[in-house]
Amino acid sequence: MLKYIGKRLLLLIPVLLGITLVVQLLIDITPGDPAKMILGIQATPERVEALREELGLNDPLPVRYGRYLWNVLHGDFGNSLKSGLPVVQEMMQRFPYTLILVILSFILAILLGIPLGVYAAMHQYTLRDNIAMFVAIFFVSMPAFWFALMLVQWFAVKLRWLPLSGLKEWTGWILPCITLSLSLTASIARQTRSNMLEVIRQDYITTAWAKGLTARKVIYRHALKNALTPVIMVIGSMFGAFLGGALITEVIFSIPGMGQYTLTGLQNRDYPVIQSSVLILSAMFAVVILLVDIIFALVDPRIRSQYSRRGKKKGGAAD
Repeated sequence: MLKYIGKRLLLLIPVLLGITLVVQLLIDITPGDPAKMILGIQATPERVEALREELGLNDPLPVRYGRYLWNVLHGDFGNSLKSGLPVVQEMMQRFPYTLILVILSFILAILLGIPLGVYAAMHQYTLRDNIAMFVAIFFVSMPAFWFALMLVQWFAVKLRWLPLSGLKEWTGWILPCITLSLSLTASIARQTRSNMLEVIRQDYITTAWAKGLTARKVIYRHALKNALTPVIMVIGSMFGAFLGGALITEVIFSIPGMGQYTLTGLQNRDYPVIQSSVLILSAMFAVVILLVDIIFALVDPRIRSQYSRRGKKKGGAAD
C-alpha cells in the first residue's frame, strides 16, 4: 500500500507541471495588458513599457515560465500585481473560508444524499421512489448560480430569515452550503440507490433476511456497507466540479474566499494570483483524488487482498 501511495504522489508532479504550463500558455495568448490596467488608460506608452520591463512581462515565454517554476519550488509565489502583497499571504487569509464552505457542504451532501438513496431503493418503483429521484434529477440539472439567486430572493429578500450575503453571523453559511451541496446530494442519492438495488439482490442479503435480522441491521450493516464503495469514487470524482461550484457560490454570496480572489485576479490580469490560485486548487483536487483512492483501497477487501498477495509473492521470491 505504501508503494502504491508513493507512486501516486510521484504522478502528481507531472500533473501539476502540466497544469502550470497550460495556465502559462493561456495567460500568454489571452488579450490584455496588466501594465495598462495597473497604470490606467491615461498612462503613456513609455510608462507602460517601463512597467512591463520591470515586471518581466517582456521576457520570452520559456524564461517567464522557468522563473515562475523556480520561485514556486523555493516557496515564492510572487507578489500580486494589483496590491503588491505576497500572493501566499493573501491566499492564506482567504483559503480558510473556501475550506470551511467545502467541508460543511460535503458533510451536508453526504448526510442528505445517502439516506435519500437508501430510502428510494427500499421503495423501488413506488411513488416515494419516483419523487425522490425526481428531486435528485432536478437538482443535478439545475444551474447552481440560478438556484443560489432563487434562495437569496426567497429567504433573504422576501422572508428575511437569512442574511443576503457576507459572513457577519453564522447564519450566513446556510444559503451558500445549501446551494453548493444540493447537486452533490442528488448525485450521491442516485448512485446510492443504484448500488443498493444491486446489493439487496445478492444471496448474502437474502440469507440475512432468512436469519430473521431486523430491517435496520440488514440495510445498514450488510447492504449499505457494500453499496458505499462506488459512492466513495463518485464523491471523489465530483470534487473538481464541487470546487468550481464553491468559487461561483463565493462570488454570489460575497464570501471572501479563493473564488473572489481568483475572479479579482482574472479581472485585473494579475498573473501571479491567477497562476497560484489555479495551482493551489489543482493540487487540492489531486490530493483529494489520492485520498479517495486510498480510502477505496482500504474499504474494498478485493483490493486489500490483491496488495497482500503481491506482498506475499515478493516475499516468497526473495526467500
